[in-house]
Amino acid sequence: MIFYSYILLEYTSDLFQCVLYISTMFLYFCGGHCGGQCVKKKLTTQLLNSKMDAGKYYDDNRTGLFISVKKSGVKSWAQKIRFGGKQLELGLGSYPATSLAEARRISTDNKAMTAKGLNPKVERSKPTSIPTFAEVAHDVIKMKQDSLSNAKHKAQWQATLEVYAFPKIGNSPVNEITVNDIHDLLKPIWKSKTETASRLRGRIETVFDYAIVKQMLPPPNPAVWKGNLSALLPQKSKVAEVEHHPALRLEDTQRWWAELKQRDGNGALALQMLTLAGSRSGEIRGMHWHEIKIFDATKAQQLGHFGIWTCPAQRMKAKREHRVPIIKEMLEILLALKKREGLVFPSRNETPLSDMTLSAVMRRMHQADNIGYMDAKSKRPAVPHGLRSTFRDWVAETGQSREAAELQLAHKFGGAVEHAYYRTDLLDQRAKLLSNWAKFLDIPRLLQNPNVAM
Repeated sequence: MIFYSYILLEYTSDLFQCVLYISTMFLYFCGGHCGGQCVKKKLTTQLLNSKMDAGKYYDDNRTGLFISVKKSGVKSWAQKIRFGGKQLELGLGSYPATSLAEARRISTDNKAMTAKGLNPKVERSKPTSIPTFAEVAHDVIKMKQDSLSNAKHKAQWQATLEVYAFPKIGNSPVNEITVNDIHDLLKPIWKSKTETASRLRGRIETVFDYAIVKQMLPPPNPAVWKGNLSALLPQKSKVAEVEHHPALRLEDTQRWWAELKQRDGNGALALQMLTLAGSRSGEIRGMHWHEIKIFDATKAQQLGHFGIWTCPAQRMKAKREHRVPIIKEMLEILLALKKREGLVFPSRNETPLSDMTLSAVMRRMHQADNIGYMDAKSKRPAVPHGLRSTFRDWVAETGQSREAAELQLAHKFGGAVEHAYYRTDLLDQRAKLLSNWAKFLDIPRLLQNPNVAM
């Protein structure tokens, strides 16, 4: 600019024109150019309340504060500020909701933050007050209850926190709770109620994860296990054995099955279907007719099974759709039912059977039998979920296909390479497996009628 001034002084006789040119150049470089009007001057309330042309108007308080005016007349505050070698643009609200004085105060505070090495964009997103653990937990519980499909798991999520966590840390600000607080909470029940304590720890960890993401406290998470609570509490496997569901013994299976087939009601029929398919209770109780496809005689003879039941992902534990081949014994149960729409095994109120309905059938069978149906290890009465273990024992004892059995049980088996190899669900093999299982269950009937094909 000095060079241009020299040229003008040298060749221009009119000193006034020279001064005018220099002033214009000065305003251009100082005011900047940003498309439309871009002015750097002391902003006033009078100016802001007037009709302003579209553009950016910078304040002269040296904080990068400016007001952006749209063609529609809408006016919004913003600030350009440098932090960590990068330029940030921060929105500070609209005018007149945010006054000129307030915009200047905020922009000054933001610049002071950068001088202390703090990112104002991050700092201003943090909550102004820190909630208690119980307050954060209620938000997480609501989120979890919206995502969980199992009513029992929904209730457990809330109950464990309310019973064990809230009395100890519920009223504490979430950012003041330490790993020692979590340790003191878990220690009394870690040995006596290991599984409950382990699940509780995981749920507390989830609450803290939520609080950390919401910037209510900085990491690390005080409830995380590895390298944290693992140094204060023994491994779960060292203090408690895994408690399995009581299972029916193989030697009692045929006697139990013959008794089950004598019982009436949808609870007993649903339990029969559960036993034949090796399914979980919720999968059977929620079964709908539209999930079932029955083949015609030609296709059934060709494939070796009579149809397919497709259980949707939301009712499966692994959240993956699961196909089950319908064998002859399953078809007989379906054909015995009068309705062909809605729930396959509805309650009297046309709602899904409760989990207790199937358990009650087994409990009555146990009580009515002279010997009873006890688990071999725990000596407790067998329950519906334990029938999956009985099925798995039969597979192992009789040398059936392990892969077909694990797929039928909807288990993930082997390593990643082995699992990836089984891209098919082995439906035909599983149909043969289930037919063999049904024949095993009906051995007393087959012995009475030797003409039945094995």
